[in-house]
Amino acid sequence: MIIVNSHEAKINFSRLMTQIANGQEIIITRSGQDFAKVVPIKKINHKRTPGQDKDSAWVADDFDAALPDELQKYFV
Repeated sequence: MIIVNSHEAKINFSRLMTQIANGQEIIITRSGQDFAKVVPIKKINHKRTPGQDKDSAWVADDFDAALPDELQKYFV
């Protein structure tokens, strides 16, 4: 883990981003106190399968039918 102050982080931003991309975690301090922790995003290694959620949802036959009159007055 690398600890840098906010001024250092600003000056060396590109270098720090490279280190984060390589799996390093960075702590940014301000006035001697920990302020932020920057960590790499975990990559998802599995592939999505087309159609994997088929039949998990449904749409009612009257989905696009007009609303009843008592509800339509709220949408004018």
